[in-house]
Amino acid sequence: MKIYWTILADLSFQEEIDFILRKWNLSEAEKFVDLVDDFITTLSSSPYLGKKSEKEDIRVFVLSKQTTVIYEVFDDLNRIDLLLFWNNKRDQNELKKLL
Repeated sequence: MKIYWTILADLSFQEEIDFILRKWNLSEAEKFVDLVDDFITTLSSSPYLGKKSEKEDIRVFVLSKQTTVIYEVFDDLNRIDLLLFWNNKRDQNELKKLL
């Protein structure tokens, strides 16, 4: 399946990288980018890895202790939309509102 990055996914991904750079270092940020790249490669062939949310077709995958990825599967379009990278230290009620 093709992977499409929404604007929010791109922005939240950049925010996670910025957070990692502020808290740790460039090496850790590069590891995060590699982790995301590996996840996307796997996701393209296994779109139902993530736990199904209450909303239809939206999936939630815990990428690391710090980050969760939210995405939506469109079988009819053979496409997966990355919706959001969520820092797990944030208030989970905010995330529930988004989903």
